[in-house]
Amino acid sequence: MRNLIVFISLISFSSFSQTNTEVYLFDLTTKDNTFNLRNQRNISNNKGYDNQPSFYNDNIVLFSSSRNNQTDIAAYNIRDAKVNWISDTPNGGEYSPTKIPNQKNVSAIRLDNDGKQLLYKYNYNDGNSHELLKNLKVGYHCWYNQEVIISSVLEDDALSLIVSNLKDGSNYTVQKKVGRSLHKIPNSNLISYISKENETWEIKSLDPISGDTKKIINTIPEAEDMCWLINGTILMGKDDQIFKFDPKKDDDWSIFYSFKDSGLNNITRIATNSISTLLAIVFESK
Repeated sequence: MRNLIVFISLISFSSFSQTNTEVYLFDLTTKDNTFNLRNQRNISNNKGYDNQPSFYNDNIVLFSSSRNNQTDIAAYNIRDAKVNWISDTPNGGEYSPTKIPNQKNVSAIRLDNDGKQLLYKYNYNDGNSHELLKNLKVGYHCWYNQEVIISSVLEDDALSLIVSNLKDGSNYTVQKKVGRSLHKIPNSNLISYISKENETWEIKSLDPISGDTKKIINTIPEAEDMCWLINGTILMGKDDQIFKFDPKKDDDWSIFYSFKDSGLNNITRIATNSISTLLAIVFESK
């Protein structure tokens, strides 16, 4: 029952059971303007919920992972092929672990057994934590800089996009009805988010300082899991395919990579490192 509550609160707020997921890591290479994924490895290799990867740096992948009937922050060391644990919260679980800019520490959403759900800061070395945003039921988040956080916050059974300033304690709402994917747009001062205001979902950009927003493109139908490559290309996964779109030169989505006949299916998350040489992808496991 607790797993179902976690999934409802953090994922889509609808009634369905949680499936097993695994985090896979690939080397991302480019030759003659063609992308290739190589050196596939399962870095979670764990029964249960393994999801929401992000890159701490070019050698460490953070993700949420089930152990001992709870969900903790795992840190996979690529060079050593070893998982270390940042958190161990017996009365709760951590989700969406993310490196804090210009710090060694990590932020993550913690859902306690009593239903309390807040964004916390975790010491990378010892796991000690404290609240970052009080009174905001954060589902997903992205750092603009070390003082400004953009969050998808649960309000009235839907997600709202809220910009929070840790320095002055202010919060302002940008938009109601948004999705879970929040990302810094490379080589810009903008954040991308998924707008669900209309029947057709849209990827939009946000200037967190001015509040200005702009449509980039419609999402792949009913998909919202995406990331940005360093060259400004968007990758979006659905089922057993990854699609790509470059706002600078493309008119529509095209297939980036297909996992057909690979045994890997139902992409639920996708993330890349800062220089786009690695790709972490979450698949549902059978």
